[in-house]
Amino acid sequence: MRVENISVAYGGKIIVRGVNFSVKRGEILIIAGESGSGKSTILKAIGGLLGKGGAIVDGKIFFDGKEITFLSDNRRRKISGEAIGYIFQNAGASFCPIRTIGDQIFEAVRAHRDWDKKFFRERAIELMQKINLKPEVLNEYPFRLSGGMAQRAGILAATILEPKILLADEPTSALDIVNQAGVVKELLKLRERQKISIVMVTHDLRIAKFMADKILIMKNGLTVEFGTREQIFNEPKEIYTRELIEASGL
Repeated sequence: MRVENISVAYGGKIIVRGVNFSVKRGEILIIAGESGSGKSTILKAIGGLLGKGGAIVDGKIFFDGKEITFLSDNRRRKISGEAIGYIFQNAGASFCPIRTIGDQIFEAVRAHRDWDKKFFRERAIELMQKINLKPEVLNEYPFRLSGGMAQRAGILAATILEPKILLADEPTSALDIVNQAGVVKELLKLRERQKISIVMVTHDLRIAKFMADKILIMKNGLTVEFGTREQIFNEPKEIYTRELIEASGL
């Protein structure tokens, strides 16, 4: 994926301005910065999830050699889920509360693959074993899941079709320290197992130091610094980057 000079506005006001980065196959890019810096807006722009009032006003986004900046709803549906997966900050809330987890994921899968329910369950359970999620979760409703289980269900939904890139919007922020570590480890295992690329938003530089190949530091909608993990943590060029690292106790 390559993002070139992207600017995003909400209600005519520029929220993100002139952001550039690239992610290779199997790489993990962490977008870090304080709340309101525009991190999640970038993910939404890539995923076509800006919603009403939000718009890309400049720049281009390329995925797999093709420009995806502005896609029709039909073309967006074809790549969403199958080629580009998305883990939401509160995965439990992203599911419909009155339908089971399994029914919802199966419906999304059927939009891309001609799987019957038997094959779907076999494939889902195989993946669930790898992310420490019991098969019974497929028959559960979202509100009956703990925070950690809900996040893992979100990982299942986002990765069952083995997308090439995974967009993760602060997937650990609502979890306790034990479940945070669990989700981080599962994402790293997914990267190793599927050679999936990950673009992940977080305000926690401890997670960035543990996971990232590259790091993009943002503030007030602007890029402060972009580099490898070693460059950012060992030789930060900007005062703001150093302040974030010190505030994280690193």
